[in-house]
Amino acid sequence: MAGLLRDASKFHPSEWHNANRMQRASTESQKSRSECVIAESWRLVDEIEKTTQKTQSDVNKKIEQRREEIKFWKQELDNKLEQIVHETEVLLTFKKRLERALESCKEPLVVAQKCLLYRQRRVGIDSVHDEVEQELLKEAEVLQGIIALLGRTLEQTNEQIRRNRSAKYNLEMDLKDKFTALTIDDYCASLTNDTPHIVYADNATKLEGNFVSPEDWIDFSTINVEKADKQRNNSLALKALINSILSQTANDMRKQCEMVNIAFRNRVKEVKDAKRKLETFLAMVMDEIASQERNIAALKKAIADKEGPAKVAQTRLEARNRRPNVELCYDTVQCSLMNEVQEITENIQRQVEMTQEENLLKDALAQAETELKRLSCRQLSLEEEIKVKENTLYIDEVLCMQMRESVCINNY
Repeated sequence: MAGLLRDASKFHPSEWHNANRMQRASTESQKSRSECVIAESWRLVDEIEKTTQKTQSDVNKKIEQRREEIKFWKQELDNKLEQIVHETEVLLTFKKRLERALESCKEPLVVAQKCLLYRQRRVGIDSVHDEVEQELLKEAEVLQGIIALLGRTLEQTNEQIRRNRSAKYNLEMDLKDKFTALTIDDYCASLTNDTPHIVYADNATKLEGNFVSPEDWIDFSTINVEKADKQRNNSLALKALINSILSQTANDMRKQCEMVNIAFRNRVKEVKDAKRKLETFLAMVMDEIASQERNIAALKKAIADKEGPAKVAQTRLEARNRRPNVELCYDTVQCSLMNEVQEITENIQRQVEMTQEENLLKDALAQAETELKRLSCRQLSLEEEIKVKENTLYIDEVLCMQMRESVCINNY
């Protein structure tokens, strides 16, 4: 009857107890596993936190190191930029000195060429290739050489300025990039885990753009610094060269200018001496011409003084020769007339000879007149030569030497 009363769908009490034990055992097992997971999670979180902090600390240190490295190179670039800017400014002043020196050479060259041109107007024997002309030609050659040298040096200076500016540009571009990089790294160094507005960047880990190695980064700035140093050293050497060239060329110009001036002074003195001697010779010739003219006049007068009596005596003789017949008698009158004509003729001859002896002349009146013509020719020749000397003195002393007084050679 009891068996009939038991429901088949119901569990036995022992099953109930077993089920409870199983639930308890399963719960305790799950709880234990959960506790293990929690413990492992806390351990993992702690480990990750420590690792993350360590990594972030290392990154912060590297950022700081990088910032110091950028600051170092930025300071190096700043120093080199300041140096190259200074050298370029100084070189620009040297360029102006070269330009002024080059400009100052033009006037002395024009003066030398004008002097040579003026001296072509010399005439006669004074058109000579003398020391003045030699020194003027040398001066023109020296000035043309100096102009060519200064021109080449000016071109070299312009090229050096261009290279300096190129180095300056590279330094400025490098500094600009360094400033941007330092600004970015300063920003990165300021970021913390609590900084607001920080976000995930999905593509941050992708290497995009032209990344370079640290060695290439250092080499890039090193090359810019070395180029700047090289151009700075080249500028220093060029400045020394320019100083030497300007000093030497000014000395050469002054020396040659003085040589020309000395040659002019000597030549003017020489021409003046020659002119004075010619004037002395001319005075002597003029005196001699006057003496010779007086001599010829005296000869002519002495002969003329005897012509009257001679003509009278000869006329009387001719008239008496026409007496007729026996009246044509060689009487005392005829004898006296014959003696008078002979005496006058002899006196004229003696007068000529006496005049020649007194004046130390070798010839008679005809020779005196010939000598007078020669003296007159000599007079003309001397007067012409004196005019030649006067023309030469005007060219050298007035045109050339006064023009050369305006030449001023300075140091630049």
